[in-house]
Amino acid sequence: MDAIQKTATHLRADSAVRQPVRRSLPREGLWIGLVMALATCLPVFVAVHPQLTDYPAHLARYHVMLEIGRNADLARFYTFAWQWTGNLGVDLLMRLFAPLFGLEAAGRAIVAAIPVLTGLAILTVEWTLRRRIGAGALFAFTFIWSPTLLMGLSNFGLSLALALFAFALWVRLAEWRWRAALFVPIGVVVWLCHVSGWGILGIIVFGYEWHRRKGLRAFVAPWPLMLPFLSPLLASKVAGGISWGANVQVYKIGILLQTMRDRNYDLDMVSLIVVLLLLAAAVWARRFDGRLGWGALIVFVGALLMPRHIFGGDYADYRMISSALMLAFLAVDCPAPRWALWCAPLLFAVRLTVTTQAWHDESRQLEHMLRALDHVPQGARVASGIGLVRGGWRINPFEHVCGYAVVRRDALSNCNFALPGVHMLGLRQAGFTDPSQRIFLRRGQAADLAAFAPARGMDYLWYVGRPPVGRLPAGARVVYRAPGTLLARLAKPAP
Repeated sequence: MDAIQKTATHLRADSAVRQPVRRSLPREGLWIGLVMALATCLPVFVAVHPQLTDYPAHLARYHVMLEIGRNADLARFYTFAWQWTGNLGVDLLMRLFAPLFGLEAAGRAIVAAIPVLTGLAILTVEWTLRRRIGAGALFAFTFIWSPTLLMGLSNFGLSLALALFAFALWVRLAEWRWRAALFVPIGVVVWLCHVSGWGILGIIVFGYEWHRRKGLRAFVAPWPLMLPFLSPLLASKVAGGISWGANVQVYKIGILLQTMRDRNYDLDMVSLIVVLLLLAAAVWARRFDGRLGWGALIVFVGALLMPRHIFGGDYADYRMISSALMLAFLAVDCPAPRWALWCAPLLFAVRLTVTTQAWHDESRQLEHMLRALDHVPQGARVASGIGLVRGGWRINPFEHVCGYAVVRRDALSNCNFALPGVHMLGLRQAGFTDPSQRIFLRRGQAADLAAFAPARGMDYLWYVGRPPVGRLPAGARVVYRAPGTLLARLAKPAP
């Protein structure tokens, strides 16, 4: 009997010694997660200009939005018509902050805030569900700098962060009688930022309720989020329709393989293999939490089935794949030993380092390219040609660089998003297509700009790309040349 009592005493003592270690893990994971969330803005911190592919075109739209009423050159080239649409997140923020801090400073700050907010939202969801930060949540950080964010889909990135915060609040207020009333405006705000983020919010709320109580009540539960369904009755008609595009099977396989596409093909493919193996191990070990697991599964299947183009927007399906994987890792519920908690951020850290270095180098290249605008007068008409090698893997941040001609010279340009009936930005010049700047070339092929259609009737031709220029339009005179760029003054057409 004495031996049993001594053994029990020893076990209680050992438990008392070990208990503080176990209790420190949730806080330890939280501090690791907070550091990771702050680190997500490092690429923006080291780059003078955010290296998101579509960012210059969006910056041009914000500039026209804010200045067209008092700028004669912009009014001569462009129109701008506000639309009630689910794609206004950063536009509304720029309306608030650009007059206070300046256009480019406000844009850079917002781009820096989006990944930080997404990281904090991941931690909020994890803490709300489990009161700890596990290895799965830390691994979910790997998908913050997704290809869709790197391509410049900032409205979607903002809406995804808000959707995660809203989901955490939905769980937190499960027993509050006024939750439904609160989520009516919350759903509208997320939808206003971007309709895809709103869709993800509805799906993960449904998945959470389906896990709790399978049946009709789970389908009815997300009703407070449904007010934006009235938007087609309130909004202007949007052109573009719905399209899966050509070679659907090949395209879908392609976007799956490009789930973690950034700058380095080998690293991106190894990252994808590691991610899939870890998820497979979690499913096999039955460490998949259905509260988010159902939502992740529905989002992923939806990405495979949904169209590529929805009402003029591109990559409607592509943006959902990385979001589904982020949700899948948030669904991994596996108490990890301390060493696993510290190893979980390694892939995120490696990929963030590569992205940060690339942004630093590309921002310096962009500085040389933008010096071409020193030779462009205010209110000029600038045709842009971007040389792109077919089959290239790297995400190219310079595809819409000529948006800076609008921002800094109030110029007419052909590389923004100004399709009639699709975008709020419009063009006054009939027959002028925007965007029309991409020139697809084979590896080793020079760009032949002699008959480049967007250059007709323009004042300048601004070429950006690694492939060299073979021929220019007749009478063109080069006024600026730097690595990867060329600006030519075009000859005036004969009367």
